[in-house]
Amino acid sequence: MLVNTKEMLLKAKEGKYAVAAFNVYNLETVQAAVRVSEELQHPVIIALGERYFDTVDVEGFASLVQTIGAKSSVPVSLHLDHAYEKESIIRAIRAGFNSVMFDGSKFDLEENTRLTKEITEIAHMAGVSVEAEIGSVALGAFSDEEEGTGTLTDPLEAKKFVEKTGVDFLAAAIGTVHGMYKGEPNIRLDLLDEIRNLVDVPLVLHGASGTPDEIIKEAVARGICKINVNTEVSLAATRHLDEMFKNGNQKNEHLSNIMAEMQKSMEPVMMKFVQLLKQSI
Repeated sequence: MLVNTKEMLLKAKEGKYAVAAFNVYNLETVQAAVRVSEELQHPVIIALGERYFDTVDVEGFASLVQTIGAKSSVPVSLHLDHAYEKESIIRAIRAGFNSVMFDGSKFDLEENTRLTKEITEIAHMAGVSVEAEIGSVALGAFSDEEEGTGTLTDPLEAKKFVEKTGVDFLAAAIGTVHGMYKGEPNIRLDLLDEIRNLVDVPLVLHGASGTPDEIIKEAVARGICKINVNTEVSLAATRHLDEMFKNGNQKNEHLSNIMAEMQKSMEPVMMKFVQLLKQSI
């Protein structure tokens, strides 16, 4: 069933669990995310990043996810991830996305607040919920995200930002990275506590790939309601394909079989994350 992301995350906040937002790029990634979520009977967020708009037909993709989501036995929402342009957000809203993320973290706080408030007002008129970010998640290895400063979220600024913009959920920068860590993770769970005590909307953690399982479970216990997952899933698929062709016996394999096997290679990674978030209930 298709649901609004805000509704999904408010239930997660009340139930003290979290929902995985899997970044997707094609049919196989969508099917893997929904299949795993149905098997574990847990909600799922299908997230398409603005950076994929050049290679993915947004309207066609939205229709695909809406069709698959409508048939699903678990709640499914379609989310626009890391959008920087108002035009992209309006396009996603018109295509039927359930939520959008405006990433104004490259701006100073005043400008980020002004732009986020404008986006929130537009989205809310269409019944679409909004995610925003203050602070900036750093860039790790194997990621295709834009470079981030690694600036951690200031709890008092977060409180004022949410009050002034009216956003529905907030991405908190507490030391995770986009991609895989280049050194030992330094996740500020104490900072998360401070943010949670001042901010009432559901909190989001970007950069789950490579983050220790116990840290993820603890972050959920301390108020994280949505966790974004991208790189680990991508690496599982590309490494599977690399091994497949290294063996030399797949050169004449039909593409349909290759794509089906690639989908299967992603599912255990997705399952690990969903089980982590579900176990935190």
